Amino acid sequence: MIRRLLIANRGEIAVRIIHTCRELGIETVVVFSDADRTALHVELADRAMPIGPPPALQSYLDMAKVIDAARTSEADAVHPGYGFLSQSPAFAAACAKAGLIFVGPPADVMSRMGSKIEARQLMESSGVPVVPGAVPADQSDASLARAIERVGFPALIKASKGGGGKGMRIVESPADAVDRLQAARREAQAAFGDGTLYVEHVIERPHHIEVQVIADEHGNTLHVFERECSVQRRHQKVIEESPSPNVTPALRQRLTDSAIVAARASSYRNAGTVEFLVDLSGPDRDQAAFHFLEMNTRLQVEHGVTEQVAGVDLVRAQLVVAAGEALPWRQTELIQRGHSIEARVYAEDPEHGFLPQAGRLLLYREPRLPGVRIDSGVREGDEIPVHYDPLIAKVIAHAETRELAVARLIAALRAFPVLGIITNIPFLIRVLEHPRFRAGEIHTGFLDHEGASLSEPVHEPMPSFVSAAIAAATGSHEPGIATQLDWDPWTQLSGWRP
Repeated sequence: MIRRLLIANRGEIAVRIIHTCRELGIETVVVFSDADRTALHVELADRAMPIGPPPALQSYLDMAKVIDAARTSEADAVHPGYGFLSQSPAFAAACAKAGLIFVGPPADVMSRMGSKIEARQLMESSGVPVVPGAVPADQSDASLARAIERVGFPALIKASKGGGGKGMRIVESPADAVDRLQAARREAQAAFGDGTLYVEHVIERPHHIEVQVIADEHGNTLHVFERECSVQRRHQKVIEESPSPNVTPALRQRLTDSAIVAARASSYRNAGTVEFLVDLSGPDRDQAAFHFLEMNTRLQVEHGVTEQVAGVDLVRAQLVVAAGEALPWRQTELIQRGHSIEARVYAEDPEHGFLPQAGRLLLYREPRLPGVRIDSGVREGDEIPVHYDPLIAKVIAHAETRELAVARLIAALRAFPVLGIITNIPFLIRVLEHPRFRAGEIHTGFLDHEGASLSEPVHEPMPSFVSAAIAAATGSHEPGIATQLDWDPWTQLSGWRP
């Protein structure tokens, strides 16, 4: 087993990995930028190494600094978490060159599956269905425009090295083609250093279903069922759940079988996710068409819903596999129990285009409710910096049924007071309460159709905890605003102290 692990990340995922390492008796080393000197992951780790100024390019994305921190701390292995360097083949190769175990797939596998074009070609040759499209060798605007005409409208331009919706544009007509090709190429070049594009036909109203896979060096490749990730905004997931309310047992078998084929075809190792677009418009869901979308060669943000519904620790499995040991379970031992659903709480303002927020958490109280798990990397009083992804916490509810799991998640979000910055919590509650969501009638365009109404300002009475926190933070007590001081007996008695 690994003796000392360097976590090349920050925030929620760093804290999540630390918790599993404590259970396994693995020492943890974290890296931190100047903006994170007092962060929770720094406090919890056995050792913390500074790696530079706040901008990610000068700290968390600086491979040389991270490798140097691992060497200096005499770590055996490096866990990249998600984001930052987690899908960088160069980083995986640099770890191997430095004699460090990389907790993830080998660099060549990561490179192969990180190229959407190469991954697409590999899936086609392995019999895994892919979205109808074209991959022109000639990358000129004219050649790509002809490819769009062949694929048919609406078409989707995609970056080969893309992710998070970057380098993607929908083309509705020939008149739009060249402008959108150039915009996609510029964005892809800026984001990934590679402007290579390809074209796919747009599948109308698909479901985004992903399958969790994990493989070891002993010939074991398993799946840990599927997750429904169709509630998205600008190709970024907002709500994830398992099992999917729209996948039948027969369709689940077909999806997981294809995911296993994909993992084996790529010689995959460690945890990964095979993502599919599923067309559920037909009458027979057992035989619904689905298409390979991409493979994420890392732990997913939403891995917690799978852990809750399957009763496993995917981070532990990652560490076991990285250490050269066999997976701790067999496929027949993995069973879906009940339903699990996750909402991502972000520091962002839905009323103003989901503008990211920064500032101090004047009040931050995570709900403690039965069947609810909170994965976070912050505490009350922490500063949310401007330099990184504004994810604050993941709220995960688990229950016997989907209806009860959704109700638990809503209750948890309502009991999650955050002051000092604007969050998307009211928006999440409205999504979860939407009749179409409650009925499971969701697809990747759901928020595009309903998002405007869901993000409109809602004027509700100020909760008592809000006015109390304002009074406590500012030292003021406005007439007509109730605070805890109005009803707390300890403040009404002189000469008494609790």
